[in-house]
Amino acid sequence: MTGGARRTFASDNFAGIHPEVLDAIARANTGHVPSYGADQVTDHAVALIREVFGAPAAAVFLTFNGTGANIVGLQAMLRPWQAVVCSATSHIYVDECAAPERFLGSKLIPIAPAHGKLTPELVEAALVGIGDEHRVQPRVVSVTESTEVGTTYTIDELGTLSDWAHERGLLLHVDGARLANAAAFLGVGLDAFAAVGIDVLSFGGTKNGALAAEAVVSFLPEVSDELRYIRKQAAQLASKMRFVSAQFVALLSEDLWRRNALQANDMAKRLASGAARIAGVDVVHPVEANGVFARLERSAVQAAQRQFPFYVWEAGRDGRDVVRWMTSFDTTPEDVDLFLAAVGAAIEESPS
Repeated sequence: MTGGARRTFASDNFAGIHPEVLDAIARANTGHVPSYGADQVTDHAVALIREVFGAPAAAVFLTFNGTGANIVGLQAMLRPWQAVVCSATSHIYVDECAAPERFLGSKLIPIAPAHGKLTPELVEAALVGIGDEHRVQPRVVSVTESTEVGTTYTIDELGTLSDWAHERGLLLHVDGARLANAAAFLGVGLDAFAAVGIDVLSFGGTKNGALAAEAVVSFLPEVSDELRYIRKQAAQLASKMRFVSAQFVALLSEDLWRRNALQANDMAKRLASGAARIAGVDVVHPVEANGVFARLERSAVQAAQRQFPFYVWEAGRDGRDVVRWMTSFDTTPEDVDLFLAAVGAAIEESPS
């Protein structure tokens, strides 16, 4: 535990940097090299990303954070009068302070998802006013993999959505802040996502053991050159790019990204299994990545939060709240068992 501090279950953003990633940053900290990505470390990182996605022609642009990656990727796909159809629980709609709408000038159309996921049938309802100059024009379908409630689209589901979107002249964007966790759960390589016709995706490193490292990966050749300018204008071009790039070199070497994701996913399974055995706890979504969503009495939530920070996802009118428990690459079985004991004690001590 870093600094002797207790590991928590609030967010995978709470976790530190994986030691191998930190070592890679230190190794890059030698001498003077060209700035803004004109360096050998960045060349290596970009080549590795293209290799793991199985798309040598893909355009890769590294960014600092997930919101920036989403803005950069979506801007390459949209004109201001066009809209993004997304889940009503998506990060771009709920947790980015309207940054996509402000900086892109494009409307987000939220759709109520099923366990965090969109389907062609759900998106179809948003396709209104096509060709009507008085109405915003849907252009992009954006999904999150894995989703904000810890579920994962199968490769077939993504392929079906991609085919459906393209048949209607739409593009498919994937917010892949936890793409590594999804790939680990599905038992596939990252190339599986490129193979189903995704147009632009973000590939997250930060939640997978990095410090500040995200990548926009575009499979649209016509926007490859535009992305250089979009990234710069979005304030996502790092001057000392080698330190962002070094993190991807570490994650993509010797499958560190998968090892980190599997550890986080396995700990979420352990947490969900243990929580399901505690009277008064109901797991409300399938656990398919590194997030567990559970419902329990508010008094128990508040008691457990005094020992372990975590977030309330949805306040219940009946006094039972849905909470989010996230695991990380450094979560251990001992951490999980200690947390489960705290939750059980909080329930026992809380008034019924």
